[in-house]
Amino acid sequence: MNIQDIFDKGGPVMWPLLVLSILSVSTIIERLVFWISTLTKEQQIISQVIESARRGLWGDAYRGAKQAGDQPMGRFLFAPLRLNTPDPELFSLALEAAADDELASMRRGDKILEAVIALAPMLGLLGTVVGLINSLGSIQLGDIGTSSASDVSLGIGEALISTATGLVVALISLTFYRLFQGLSFGQVKAFRKAGNELEVLYRQNWPQVKSQLEPIYESERAAAAQRAAEEAAAAQPLIQFSDDLENPEAPSAASIGIYENNSMAENPLSSEPEASLDPTFNNEEPISSSSDDFPSRSEGEPSDRN
Repeated sequence: MNIQDIFDKGGPVMWPLLVLSILSVSTIIERLVFWISTLTKEQQIISQVIESARRGLWGDAYRGAKQAGDQPMGRFLFAPLRLNTPDPELFSLALEAAADDELASMRRGDKILEAVIALAPMLGLLGTVVGLINSLGSIQLGDIGTSSASDVSLGIGEALISTATGLVVALISLTFYRLFQGLSFGQVKAFRKAGNELEVLYRQNWPQVKSQLEPIYESERAAAAQRAAEEAAAAQPLIQFSDDLENPEAPSAASIGIYENNSMAENPLSSEPEASLDPTFNNEEPISSSSDDFPSRSEGEPSDRN
């Protein structure tokens, strides 16, 4: 019996069970990858941060926790250290808040597995009930002991396929669900132990921690300010371009300057002011049009009209 025969004999309920099984398998694979990565790197992060703090090298502890920001334990230990030299009470509150957030994120996918565990057996039972109704609905009292009764028993056996499938999906999901729950409970202990040790070291060396971490905070603030200035400078041409697109009839000052420079390069003489038609513009005397400035025609000179 291959998979196609199982789906054909299991009835239409097999397709919802297939969807639930795909959800369950994908969640299990994602959680397995997460837990393998977390458990293999967790002890190394704890040793690096706690040992640096125990030796009084709080700058190395800060950098080690920051570099491990892709891991839950790294984010948990870095949460109080990234604050600007908090007092011990605030340090403890930051550890508690970070632990709550990380432990909640570790339970991601549990709701999907819980839904599969609850729905898969019920869907399988529903398929069996529907198969029994179809099988027993076609039998009559006179058919008992005949070949028709054997066909009904065969139909009942096929109807139970959906129940078996639902139970298999639910059992696999339940197994990994309990495994992930146990790993989450183990992380609670690991977080509590590492957080308490880091908090005790911080309370013992608070003035020393403050003097060591203050230069790191100053350098990070300066770097953040420089990045913000660079981003603002890079965004300025985009802002100017968007303004030009919104007001196409109002050319910008830069475009006007470019146009004037091009015009002067093409016609350098155009930069000189044109002479005014007013004769007094250039402080010159007007040309007189009186008859005394022109030689008079003598009486004996013949006229051009003749």
